[in-house]
Amino acid sequence: MAKIADRYFHTDPWKVIERGFNPAYARVSESVFALSNEALGVRGCFDEGGSVDSLRGAYVNGVYELEELPKSYRGIVDKTHFMIPAADWLDTRVSVDGETLDLGKVRFSGFSRELDMRAGTLTRRFVWHTESGKDLCLTFLRFVDMNHGERAYQRITFEALNFSGSVEFASGITFDVKHEGRNACFWEATRAELPADRGFICAIQARTRSSGQEVFTAAVVTGAGEGRANRGKKAVARDTTLELTKGTPLHIDKRAVILFNGTDGESLWESGQTALRETAAVSLDEALEAQKAYWGEHWRVSDVIIEPSGETGAADGEQQGVRFCSFQMAQTYNGGSVRHNIGAKGLTGEAYNGHAFWDTETCCLPFYLFTNPAAAKSLLIFRYNTLPQAIERAKALDCEGACYPVATLNGDEACNLWQHASLQFQPSTAVAYGIRNYTQVTGDTGFLWEYGAEMLLQIARFLKSRAAQNPHTGEYGYYGVMGPDEFHMMVHNNAYTNYMGKRSLEYAAETLLALQTEKPEIFARLREKTDLREGEIGLWREIAGRMALPVTEEGLFEQHDGYFNLPHIDIHAIPVAEFPLYDHWSYDRIYRTDMIKQPDVLMYLYLYGTSFSTAVKRVNYEFYEPRTIHESSLAPAIHSILAAELGKMEEAVSFFGYATRLDLDNYNRNTREGLHTTSIAMAWVNIVYGFAGLRSDGDLLRFAPRLPDRWSRLRFSLTYRDRVIKIEMTREGSRFALTEGEAVEALVYGRPAVIGKDGLFVPAE
Repeated sequence: MAKIADRYFHTDPWKVIERGFNPAYARVSESVFALSNEALGVRGCFDEGGSVDSLRGAYVNGVYELEELPKSYRGIVDKTHFMIPAADWLDTRVSVDGETLDLGKVRFSGFSRELDMRAGTLTRRFVWHTESGKDLCLTFLRFVDMNHGERAYQRITFEALNFSGSVEFASGITFDVKHEGRNACFWEATRAELPADRGFICAIQARTRSSGQEVFTAAVVTGAGEGRANRGKKAVARDTTLELTKGTPLHIDKRAVILFNGTDGESLWESGQTALRETAAVSLDEALEAQKAYWGEHWRVSDVIIEPSGETGAADGEQQGVRFCSFQMAQTYNGGSVRHNIGAKGLTGEAYNGHAFWDTETCCLPFYLFTNPAAAKSLLIFRYNTLPQAIERAKALDCEGACYPVATLNGDEACNLWQHASLQFQPSTAVAYGIRNYTQVTGDTGFLWEYGAEMLLQIARFLKSRAAQNPHTGEYGYYGVMGPDEFHMMVHNNAYTNYMGKRSLEYAAETLLALQTEKPEIFARLREKTDLREGEIGLWREIAGRMALPVTEEGLFEQHDGYFNLPHIDIHAIPVAEFPLYDHWSYDRIYRTDMIKQPDVLMYLYLYGTSFSTAVKRVNYEFYEPRTIHESSLAPAIHSILAAELGKMEEAVSFFGYATRLDLDNYNRNTREGLHTTSIAMAWVNIVYGFAGLRSDGDLLRFAPRLPDRWSRLRFSLTYRDRVIKIEMTREGSRFALTEGEAVEALVYGRPAVIGKDGLFVPAE
């Protein structure tokens, strides 16, 4: 593997720790220390701001701005949307004897920052040595409420170490925030309030310029005494003087509420006032206890415990890494709203404009399927609710049915790069795969009949209309496309696109025929709603049955027509300083060789693992792995899962370490832009699909546990059809225990097994 770790944070099983402050890692730290609760997100930026390089961002899920683009050729979007930062509710200013706190300018010592994954809190502490000779210890605590998505908290503790005296303090809320990429603020304040009779309270509401969305933000501050009102054009704040006594800590608590309900500003203000009163009625300490309880329940069901062999502690980084990934996934999405999807950066940065991609259904969905099935369903309901936009997108591409967007926040295609938006069909086939995966794992056929069938029908129509037949062979395929490997564009018969199209068409036909038999009244409504024509289903099956999938006698699939004839490049000879390649290589240079950005053939061998033999997986893995540069965050985990299945355990562990610590160790040198949600999701999947050998694409769950030599024990739990299965892997074998629900039939190492309340032990193979 061509990339190496850039280790900066200290290793701890339950925390991410920064000791001492290095400005060169400021933005990396901001991403790693980001907090969110699906509704709200905030980067780990300094509360007090200052001159240190920073991407200061507090985000509200679903809030975006619109941008008109120059009109171009048909099918290329002329309007896009992008996530923007919302109100900065952390806005803080501190000064002593006329000197303002700015860690880019003042003297300080003892700096530390800790993300506590058992509490969902971020704590920063240091001692400020003022020019006037005073030593002031400051501790900043923050968290976003996992139980109440609209609430967020900040506590600042002041402790005078060698003096008693005054400190000037200001706390407020500002919508005067810029989207960094466009260097513009997109907010206009519509209403603000600093009630004179309600203590240290401030509230402000603002509207986006083009999308017309309104956000209400308010806060109540306790511990600071009465404040002096300070109102700007897009900000409200209160200033006060704090009187400190040497050695006696003073706590200032800020309880904020941030609400978003669309474009109804008047009702939002009224709802905000109610939410503010409810938030003010709960102390920060009470909210913190509830926060710890929330995370305690999460870890009870979702924790992965890795115990190293011997006393070397070799697995400490992996333990921290996999917990960090599970923590971030639970923060990023919990199914609280079907209006939300999962952005490629979550709510941790502005890269990719906050957009969701096809990775949601292929890479993120499994985590929720086995930890929070209700959230998994909500992700798919989002796709159902945005089906009308997918249908319009297909029309723009001169096709029928539904073409789901490559990049979106609201269901509209937001990607203005035609080579992606017009050539990649991964989102559509990923939605079909997600419906299949969800239904098989949960058994929720009600969802399939009421929602899934309609989506599958429209996806199949698109795949049928976009397919073309080779006049010489009679085979069908997809021409002029780009597969998951985005280093090869405008290719013909991309193996992933063809195979996923084939399976999607087959599943759509199977589902509709079953619906016609089992629920004829629902089928009749769907047929009328969609104008399903006679012979459509049969045509889908014909195309699927004659889909081109070039393969050698040994079972090696050609990634696309002509791939085997491309010039070869030694990816390990590329200097680390040239990553990420998009920043250092000309765009066209990337397309000239057989170098692969991310798994393509290997991706569908993973997704439909039970459909391919070990021999086929081995020949493809050994051919494509040396050609993959892992410029996509989903790549390492896919390789790790297949390597484990093939018995290549050293490679599996190496790729697993890369996947779990991609952001913690800044492997791709771009963590500063935000976290890689796909890699984070796949790290958990890597454990259960890789080392536990789980396969969920068949009628029964399959397990084939393989424990790396560096680990002595691996423990985790799965939620499956109202059951909780605990799995413990050791050198001797694996124990399966059912803690909730009825017995489960499964296959372990290919043999039938029953996991019941008495447990099941299977010797290692």
